[in-house]
Amino acid sequence: MAVLTTREKLAILSDAAKYDASCASSGAAKRDSLKSGGIGSTEGMGICHSYAPDGRCISLLKILLTNFCIYDCSYCINRSSSNVRRARFTIGEVVRLTMDFYKRNYIEGLFLSSGVIRSPDETMAEMVEVARRLRIDEKFGGYIHLKTIPECAGELIEQAGCFADRLSINVELPTDEGVKRFAPEKRPETIRLSMAKLRTKIEEKREPTLRTRKRERFAPGGQSTQMIVGADATSDDGILHTSAKLYGSYHLRRVYYSAFSPIPDASTALPLKKPPLMREHRLYQADWLMRFYGFSQPEILEGRADGMLDLEIDPKLAWALRHRGRFPVDVNRADREALLRVPGLGTKAVARILSTRRFHRLRLEDVGRVCASIAKVRPFLIAEGWSPGGLIDRPALRQKLVPPPRQMELFA
Repeated sequence: MAVLTTREKLAILSDAAKYDASCASSGAAKRDSLKSGGIGSTEGMGICHSYAPDGRCISLLKILLTNFCIYDCSYCINRSSSNVRRARFTIGEVVRLTMDFYKRNYIEGLFLSSGVIRSPDETMAEMVEVARRLRIDEKFGGYIHLKTIPECAGELIEQAGCFADRLSINVELPTDEGVKRFAPEKRPETIRLSMAKLRTKIEEKREPTLRTRKRERFAPGGQSTQMIVGADATSDDGILHTSAKLYGSYHLRRVYYSAFSPIPDASTALPLKKPPLMREHRLYQADWLMRFYGFSQPEILEGRADGMLDLEIDPKLAWALRHRGRFPVDVNRADREALLRVPGLGTKAVARILSTRRFHRLRLEDVGRVCASIAKVRPFLIAEGWSPGGLIDRPALRQKLVPPPRQMELFA
């Protein structure tokens, strides 16, 4: 095998990492290395979120340690039977790349995942050593996210949590049946057990110790997971049902949804076309309804026989149109829970409405100053000097609120 340069390895292993969506850096502890004499921080000039058009965070050096893998998951471009070009970083190369990129202000941190080489323990040990060298030897104070391997020893996960800001364990697919079908070498029960152990360890470390009265630092950004959307026939309702269970059982910070991408020489059981990217976007919107807007998982798709989210309108607007009897809502009297269900009003807008209306009654134009789209809000609100009348009951209301079609470009 030809010896690859670091640049060639970077090209291969950064491209191989693009399928992993779970690289956001929210939830990290605030650190500034000025006092310690080190380098990097997670505040000020440290982690600043930059997002690609499809919503993926691009502020981190996002690479695989290697794309060699002993597993043969059907949906994975790096599976053992794939004929992709292979590469493998040394521990020192990852450390040098991270430090060099950070010093040049290209990145704000590191997202490190890997294929499994020889054994889960050996692979995880190398990833932990990368994080250890960055923290201890280089005094790196920036953000580190490690994608952990469920089958590895618990001691390695514990070491990883001491150096990383966030740990994540992928559930791979929304259902156990999907995992058993497309990744038969992986066991869903092992994945869940690892997530449970990680949750327990995070909660344990959050308790102040008797000796120091301080909390131990352990994965302050919590844990997250990712599931592939569209590789199997699971409906959006089934995906959200799995997400709700994961949030409730393991206290995850985020569930990430990654639209399946067809890969060369794939199994005939996999789809030939990728799902629309809008489906991934709608799942994220529905996910936020569960986490921040007080919606339960069953009610988001209540009444949808196919169990799929509407691709034309966002999930909250779709819910409001199915429950028109709950509207219009009086912006000057309604409680926070009712206002959060109004299409077009986000959590920040609702907070500003609640604080402002203590001093004067709000008119429709006042609401327009705190929300993104007054056209979406207007049919669902009563304000000082404004009532939608019968607008909420009009059959054509949906068509008025659906975004206009865009002209496609011939050579896009």
